[in-house]
Amino acid sequence: MKTENNNVMMDEEYNLADAEEIINKYLTFISADLVYGIPIENVVEIITSPSITALPMVPPYVLGVINLRGQIVPIIDIRQIMDKPANENNSILCVIILEIDSISIGVLVDTVLQVINMPNKISAPPSKNNLSFINGMTNLNDGSVMYSLDCDLLISNK
Repeated sequence: MKTENNNVMMDEEYNLADAEEIINKYLTFISADLVYGIPIENVVEIITSPSITALPMVPPYVLGVINLRGQIVPIIDIRQIMDKPANENNSILCVIILEIDSISIGVLVDTVLQVINMPNKISAPPSKNNLSFINGMTNLNDGSVMYSLDCDLLISNK
């Protein structure tokens, strides 16, 4: 009888441990041959072939703005933020519209991949200057590495 109670208690502990595992959803994309992920709760929509209006006197990574249903949204180039060369083929680019603390911002990327479920197993990135907007990294099932973007840093000053 005592053994049965111990087994029931152990089963309950395993169920609680499984329930505590947090699954995060990330929208994955490619930029400069690297895979990045953005928490899905920040993603509003994905736009292909946007008409970007250039702005004077802005940092080089700010490409300009777009008019999204009457709202002016700044567009940043993730390649330039990460010190990568600009993409010469502008016909395949996508813009991911994010909302971070009630601020809308567009991120220009090469290709949008998919939404993935990721257990909370993201490790800290190596400390490098060109990874300033990365808050973690993890291995994906296909063997590639996904870098997690820190959305709060995207809207603050570089």
